Amino acid sequence: MTGIIITLLIIWVVLSVLGFVVEGLFWLAVVGIVLFLATGAWGWITGRSRASGTPRA
Repeated sequence: MTGIIITLLIIWVVLSVLGFVVEGLFWLAVVGIVLFLATGAWGWITGRSRASGTPRA
């Protein structure tokens, strides 16, 4: 699971950088940043629930 989250974070960073480099793709940078933050938050929440002993569904 951690591997998937790290892979997604890397993809979002690449999309963000690409969006900033290519001026016409600024929207891609915004989408990449939003997805990066959402994936990071999701990974942090699921990581906390596993660390605290909360059973997963």
